[in-house]
Amino acid sequence: MDRVNFLPFCLGLLTWICVSVVKAEDPYRNFNWVVTYGQISPLGVPQRGILINGLFPGPTIECETNDNVIVNVVNKLDEPFLITWNGVQQRKTSWQDGVLGTNCPIPPNAQWTYHMQVKDQIGTFSYFASIGMQRAVGGFGGFNIQARPVIFVPYLKPAAEFTLLVSDWWKSDHKTLRQRLDSGKALVKPDGLLINGSPRATSFTGQAGQRYLFRVSNMALTTSINFRIQGHTLTLVEIEGSHTLHESYDSLDLHVGQSASFLVTLHSPAKDYFIVASTRFSKPVLTATGILHYAGSTAKASLPLPIAPTYQIHWSMKQARTIRWNLTANAARPNPQGSFHYGSIPITRTVVFANSKVNIGGKLRYAVNKVSHINPDTPLKLADYFNIPGVFKLNSIQPTPLAGPTVLAPSVIGFTLHDYVEIVFQNNENSIQSWHIDGHDFWSVGFGGGQWNSTLRRRFYNLNDATTRYTVQVYPKSWSAILVSLDNKGMWNLRSANWPRQYLGQQLYARVWNDEKSTFTEYDLPQNALRCGKAK
Repeated sequence: MDRVNFLPFCLGLLTWICVSVVKAEDPYRNFNWVVTYGQISPLGVPQRGILINGLFPGPTIECETNDNVIVNVVNKLDEPFLITWNGVQQRKTSWQDGVLGTNCPIPPNAQWTYHMQVKDQIGTFSYFASIGMQRAVGGFGGFNIQARPVIFVPYLKPAAEFTLLVSDWWKSDHKTLRQRLDSGKALVKPDGLLINGSPRATSFTGQAGQRYLFRVSNMALTTSINFRIQGHTLTLVEIEGSHTLHESYDSLDLHVGQSASFLVTLHSPAKDYFIVASTRFSKPVLTATGILHYAGSTAKASLPLPIAPTYQIHWSMKQARTIRWNLTANAARPNPQGSFHYGSIPITRTVVFANSKVNIGGKLRYAVNKVSHINPDTPLKLADYFNIPGVFKLNSIQPTPLAGPTVLAPSVIGFTLHDYVEIVFQNNENSIQSWHIDGHDFWSVGFGGGQWNSTLRRRFYNLNDATTRYTVQVYPKSWSAILVSLDNKGMWNLRSANWPRQYLGQQLYARVWNDEKSTFTEYDLPQNALRCGKAK
């Protein structure tokens, strides 16, 4: 090519590259949310609820893998407010996590903007108010991440998608509930169960012969649920960001904080059918119903409601073991999920966290390994970033259960970035537990009764096709084991998803760290970061 023709070629190539780079930036989805009080009556009793843009539950976020999600939150309450994004990993930016260990709360009559990228994620997620007991009266909603069009989804395209949020409910104000906990008393049992904010008025319409995707999240504060649809089979296709083998169920247990997606084909005679959620492991059993309506039909749904287990723990544990990873399916990336052989990676470290119910100074508290977490006035992440002394002590919680008295303290354990960790949740209490970790997903590899020990790995661990997820249940007097690759630098909340237990201390923070200061491993402090406590 001669020099005269070569110059235009180079300029054209440069222009094409620049345009491609601009076009390659992932899309932005912008939301402006105004958070207010408003009167609602889910159980027929007028009470003060927390609304987002006037809605209860709040608006559902619909986005696509790698989208940049920008949410400006205007706080019109009379108290501080934060939202956390349940299951959204916040890659390299625990600054956006929205819990008191990472963020200063948004003051009344102020606003703050979350900047998130849903990097390499698909599936069914949620969000909720994270301070005190605010989420008991609203401030929660769905968060659905669709696969990019270029990524194959391992099931036939549904005619439509429906988002269902199941929540337990109290007729009391959230401040009354918080005051009860602060006084050292246990939270009373909920008064009812809701589906999308109603005990029986939610309805979904579909065409006979078509298939629909139901995205179901257990938004309850305290209660495991069983979900089912009268006269229809639930085909599980995704659970908390993992594509699963297509097992069919008459009903499925979802524990506090968990989410799942089901394909449902409308193959029954045209009429209305009950959608049912009922509590598990509780007395009395609470039930909420909705309606699956066949378009054009006039026949109403008829009793009885489809039956479900109420307390059978072994049934639930056995069912949980049937949920398996689809090894050949893509997730957010083109490579199959099973190409990551999690069961053959050497474990860097094993930690065992045991929950407990304790009395400190005459007040009820909950603890992990003899530490009942308290939130300091300065968020742990800010104190770590600015090297502020006297806020927390690294490794204030030990990696195995200890004997001795329980202490009140900020609970922080340190890990090295890229540690591959086995975490065992040991539950010696008579109630079911549910655990969640921010910033990561993990493989839920095993459940078992009694006390965990290392010999149980060979008998009970699934090291081939366990699903990744972000919340795991631990049955009474039992243990659950997970494997997690701590590849997301930051300060991450590891907590009981049972919200009163979390509020009264059953949580800790995992400091995932290396000494490299680089945006390749962690983004810098956001310019709009709020300052509070010793970080002002």
